[in-house]
Amino acid sequence: MLLMLPPPVTEILRDLDQAGFRALVVGGAVRDALLGLAPKDFDVEVYGVAYDRLAAVLARYGRVDLVGKAFGVVKLFRSGFGEVDFSVPRRESKIGVHHRDFRTAFDENISPREAASRRDFTINAMAYDSLRDELLDFFGGAQDLNNRVLRATSGAFREDPLRVLRGMQFACRFDLAVEPATAAMCREISREYVTLARERVAEEFMKWAVKSEAPGRIAEYLKRTGWIEHFPEIAALDGVPQDSEWHPEGDVNRHTMLVVDAAARIAKRERLQGDDRAILIFAALTHDFAKATTTALRERDGRLRWTSWGHEAAAGPEARAFLEHIGIKNAIIEAVVRLVENHLAHASIGADVTPRAVRRLAMRLAPASIAQLLLLIEADHSGRPPLPPGLPEGAIRIRDMALAQAVEQKPQAPLILGRHVLPYFENRPGKHIGEVVQAAMEAQADGAFSTEEEALAWVDRYVREQVLQ
Repeated sequence: MLLMLPPPVTEILRDLDQAGFRALVVGGAVRDALLGLAPKDFDVEVYGVAYDRLAAVLARYGRVDLVGKAFGVVKLFRSGFGEVDFSVPRRESKIGVHHRDFRTAFDENISPREAASRRDFTINAMAYDSLRDELLDFFGGAQDLNNRVLRATSGAFREDPLRVLRGMQFACRFDLAVEPATAAMCREISREYVTLARERVAEEFMKWAVKSEAPGRIAEYLKRTGWIEHFPEIAALDGVPQDSEWHPEGDVNRHTMLVVDAAARIAKRERLQGDDRAILIFAALTHDFAKATTTALRERDGRLRWTSWGHEAAAGPEARAFLEHIGIKNAIIEAVVRLVENHLAHASIGADVTPRAVRRLAMRLAPASIAQLLLLIEADHSGRPPLPPGLPEGAIRIRDMALAQAVEQKPQAPLILGRHVLPYFENRPGKHIGEVVQAAMEAQADGAFSTEEEALAWVDRYVREQVLQ
């Protein structure tokens, strides 16, 4: 059997079948089963039944939610399997220029083949009849999976530009090459990118960051589909030269894609999920964005070399602009920006590491952490084949000192807070309070005090001598 369903779901499908309604598992669950992956969600399409009738039948088996009625979806909740989406087949026709501008028509007489033809890619257009152990593959999705090909199911693909970005994350999640005719359709609708809502763009990029096994395919996919023009920061990496002694792998684009793939392997090893994985992958993608504008031939070690002086600090604003453009949430952006602005810390403070330098690094990185930075440094160092992967010596010294100072995960907890400073200003709040607290945090990082008693003595001297005099 291709797909083992929870027994309560099988029971429902059998009852629907006996009532004369054919129920098929569709979409990602079938694809994942063929890839040997355990499906996390089940979508069931039911033929020969109207929506209201389906909702009434399913209500016998558990709690139903009709929030998806506009799409013909009934969500069924029941102990034993959680949530399963049941839907009736529908036809869609584009009536406007925007992503959501479709007219939907439900028809209980639509055949499984016709229903499958409206799906985006052949790998998602397969269905499975679990009662008869029958795979319905009308468009060659299984063969495309086997051949690692991403192919549009039909010409209707052109009706929804979001499918191009869905294709991006599918290509990177399952290591697929986009088929030429599909790439051509993507190029035809490239101008419709501007019709996509930013939150939908963000959703596809987040899936790319969180789920991809081969995220480094992103540049190749965007080039072949013509959509790289919408992401100029990625496009600009192509052809930017690097010194062959330090980067024998080639230009900045090749290096970046190797780093992104290395980050995915590290994320898997570290079992990173959700936002934590997204932060590492986005940092890997954006860490060298500024090389496109800072790279030049300069004299170094007595000869001309390709160098990118200043690209570390300059990468922060470029990373921010890119992530804001694609709609990524601020919590991820702030962490990524701090990481890319410090991704060469091992080459500076790591060369002569001190407790003070590492404590200050932890402060500069917040809300990111030294632990996250070390993963990015490892990915960066591993994206230079045939040079060996791993963590460079400077980063190892930072790691060891961060552990000794207990700042690997976050900066030291501040010993001076606003409540300690307010009495010096007659309890009047204002920016002066924050300025004193910040000065105290920096002094604490420098080792000026390490206990609350010492901290209170320091702030007393500082306010009286530096602020109130």
